[in-house]
Amino acid sequence: MKAPTTVLLALALALAAPALALAHDDATLDAMETPNGGQVRMAGPYHFELVLADNEVSIYLTDHDDVPVPSEGVGGHLIVLSGERSRIAVAPVGDNRLAGRGTFERSPDMKAVLSLTFPDGETWQARFTPGNPGGQG
Repeated sequence: MKAPTTVLLALALALAAPALALAHDDATLDAMETPNGGQVRMAGPYHFELVLADNEVSIYLTDHDDVPVPSEGVGGHLIVLSGERSRIAVAPVGDNRLAGRGTFERSPDMKAVLSLTFPDGETWQARFTPGNPGGQG
């Protein structure tokens, strides 16, 4: 009588799948309190937290359980779209942090695209809306 058990398991997974998919959507991430006061986005197996200061950006890396991921060997850039387009290189500066400096204006319609390449050669991207009231940045 494995068939009823298999059917019940499949049904349970089908019912749980939408809730699991919503667990990491942008609206849910924006509603969460973040460790460093920035905006968090999911990219593959990672969470990227973008924190903006005056012409400086910080990116904090964690996994889906909010465990810090080492930034050593990670590199990439952030493209900021706000008035003009700025490309800011980011490099490791701490245990799970990358940082970079560049000129950008903060605005309500500000957007940013982060692209990071990890030591295993995988590249992950995330899109941020730090000017959005739901997105701290």
